Amino acid sequence: MTKLHDLYSAQGQSPWLDNLRRDWLRDGTLAGLVDQGIRGVTSNPTIFAKAISGQDTYDEQFRSLIAGKAIVGSSIEDAYWDLVVDDIHHALAILRPVFDASGGSDGFVSVEVAPSLAHDTDGTIAAARGLHARVDRPNVLVKIPATEECVPSIRQMIAEGRSINVTLIFSLTRYGEVIEAYLSGLEALVASGVDDLSGVASVASFFISRVDTEVDKRIEAAAAGDDKLLALQGTAAVAQARLAYALFTDRFAGDRWEVLAAKGARVQRPLWASTSTKNPAYPDLAYVDTLIGPDTVNTMPDGTVADFLDHGTVARTVDADLDAARSDIDRLAAAGIHMEDVAAVLETEGVASFAASFDDLMDSLTKKAAELAVR
Repeated sequence: MTKLHDLYSAQGQSPWLDNLRRDWLRDGTLAGLVDQGIRGVTSNPTIFAKAISGQDTYDEQFRSLIAGKAIVGSSIEDAYWDLVVDDIHHALAILRPVFDASGGSDGFVSVEVAPSLAHDTDGTIAAARGLHARVDRPNVLVKIPATEECVPSIRQMIAEGRSINVTLIFSLTRYGEVIEAYLSGLEALVASGVDDLSGVASVASFFISRVDTEVDKRIEAAAAGDDKLLALQGTAAVAQARLAYALFTDRFAGDRWEVLAAKGARVQRPLWASTSTKNPAYPDLAYVDTLIGPDTVNTMPDGTVADFLDHGTVARTVDADLDAARSDIDRLAAAGIHMEDVAAVLETEGVASFAASFDDLMDSLTKKAAELAVR
């Protein structure tokens, strides 16, 4: 037994891995991490860009996919999705025993719709349907960003009984909208005649470390020697996440939720994402040890997983001192640092970052296709 096992058995938090590489699927690395207590995997365009462009394990399949085809954007992107779906299928197989043993509450692998669709409601709906049909495994979660345009897409997918990972959540307001999309989607599914909701799963991915990066920058600009304000550096992300957990416990309770729960509905667990420490001055587990609690997920890059296995602390912390969390957010607002504005900036940056990774990868694959064609 490891600390990752303890995290789940003692505190009800599922540790997931925020990385996916083909060599890890082949050499047993992912299976070994699952043996150590990892209970799910998340991926995104940046992760796949690093994996595909950073190793030659994809070359043989990529060569066969583009053989005899003109090297154009459509064929390159089609080949990309073939590579991605192949990795997802293999990861799903590795995680399937976890899914089965947990009764469908864990063992998921996430794959994201194309980042170019982040502001396209109907396009996201079509893409999510397509990925669900193409992957066709019960433990896949299709990732949809929590942009204003995609909140209706999330509701529609839940209303169709599809399992979804909602990503790029940065604010409490948007998180509330995501919860409503999930609840109303389940209600629409019931209205369509479905009486057993247990086959629908969802997580709401609340991003953490990036919040401190942006807020700390604003504190530096606003402090002007104010030591009390400077003391708030490194506090906003955890404070906001703890308030998000309070919102989760409030909304997944009461009469409305109990009607759905009686039909087998699962709570939409908060998933803490971006939990590696960006500021080297902060503890390496600043966004892990501080956000442990029931019905949550923490998806960690492999380095953070290793750190937690080595010196993590297994204790409930996610709902510790909510009054202090509220006070910290209020003090930031009084200094002109408003979390909703921070979230708007981070959402724009997050979407742009994933889109840039995707575009860079398409360029890299186009060059690789040309190189392979002349060998």
